[in-house]
Amino acid sequence: MTKRIFIINGHPGTASISKDLTERYADAATRAGHQVRIAHLPDLRFDSDFGEGGYQATKPLEPALEQFLDDLHWSEHVVLAAPMWWGGLPAKLKGLFDRILLPGRTFSTRGKTWLGFPQPMLAGRTGRFILTSDTPGLYMHCLYGNALFRQVRSQIFSFVGISPTKITHLIGASHPKLKTLDRWFRRMERLGTLGA
Repeated sequence: MTKRIFIINGHPGTASISKDLTERYADAATRAGHQVRIAHLPDLRFDSDFGEGGYQATKPLEPALEQFLDDLHWSEHVVLAAPMWWGGLPAKLKGLFDRILLPGRTFSTRGKTWLGFPQPMLAGRTGRFILTSDTPGLYMHCLYGNALFRQVRSQIFSFVGISPTKITHLIGASHPKLKTLDRWFRRMERLGTLGA
């Protein structure tokens, strides 16, 4: 079964492993018959500072952000690839989420879930978070409590309805060997073919 897939390269640099991974995924997904849209963070022109607007007087969204929201609403599956920097997401990527994940656009404060949270407006979509880092999996789990995985999966994606979100953690991203990169690319191609 084919899907509408929105792929986000969340690395702010113009050249990155995240970009290469998302393009491999996108190419394989397209060849498999999926409908694909892709956004590269460095190509998006917007002010990443939410500023003092607040939810009552938000900044008007730039055209790039309006298109990004259109792509989110169009999608059935959302793929985010990003590096871990200082235990979190790159600042511009976090700023993107600050700006676009707004009440009335991605969640509703008028309706509540049975737990009392705002009603998600992107329900019915699945996700995948592809994280590159140098932190071994055991450290991520034991020392950091998988904090970044939980942030993206639960506090960002699930909050607006993108669930379940599967995690792909690629370790040793600063200086990967060519055979490691090749293995990662083949993995992206398998995932893209499946739309997973």
